[in-house]
Formats: sequence, C-alpha cells, structure tokens
Amino acid sequence: MHEALTVRPIARADYQRWLPLWDGYNAFYGRSGPTALPAEITAVTWERFFDPGEPVHALVAESRGELIGLAHYLYHRATTTIAPLCYLNDLFTSEAARGKGVGRALIEAVYAEARQAGAPRVYWQTHETNTTARALYDKLAERSGFIVYRKAL
Repeated sequence: MHEALTVRPIARADYQRWLPLWDGYNAFYGRSGPTALPAEITAVTWERFFDPGEPVHALVAESRGELIGLAHYLYHRATTTIAPLCYLNDLFTSEAARGKGVGRALIEAVYAEARQAGAPRVYWQTHETNTTARALYDKLAERSGFIVYRKAL
C-alpha cells in the first residue's frame, strides 16, 4: 500500500486538488480537448457530492497532503432487492500512485460505505481494454457476465 495513505470523504476544500484527478479520469476515457465534458457537468457533479438529497458520494485517497485518487459512487433502487445497490461510478488514481494499492484501498472503502448503508452489493463497469484495472478488479470482485448496451438520446 502507498505510504501514509488515507481514504476519506471528499471535502469542499478539496476542489482544486480533486479537479486534476477528475480531468485525468475523463481524459483516460477520451473526454478531453474537443470531447471534454462541458464545465457545467463538472460543476453539477461537484455540487452533488455535498447535497444530502443526492445519492452521489465521493471518496478521495490522500498521501502527504496530495490527493492521489478518487472514487465516486451512488446508491439506487433496483427491482431485485429492497435495499439500494451501490454503483461505483468512477475510480481513478494518479499515474504516480498506480500499482501501490490506492485503487484497492478506494474500492475497499466503497465496500465499507456500502455495507454501512445496508447495500447488498457494489458493482461497476470498465472498458474491456482496461487490462491493468481489470487485473485488480478480478481480485476484488467477480465478473457478472453481463454485457452493457447503451444508446445516446
């Protein structure tokens, strides 16, 4: 694990340190430059973390005063459970922090939050080409076998 690693809920004061991680996450998935998310989406996403009426939450990994990772997750209802499920929406670590246990620590922290909230399951998706992350995910969870379909509207 990364030296002096702390995983904690995000704080309003974290914005300037969170933003480069958020931008890095989006760039990893091809959302940068001309395909970048509109600034409004970033602003609304940030505000949702602090709205008690929103089911969206954020954790950050911090080491030596530097934010080195983020995890955004949300709870939602499902037709197959009574308690809400937990969806790990975004997970990202800085390039320098990769391979040092930061991703694992963030996922384990989401598991702990979900257990405390009474969620029966945490799940997420990643791109099939994300082999480095998938190597970690295969150790921490089981693949569901489901294929994701989507259509932009």
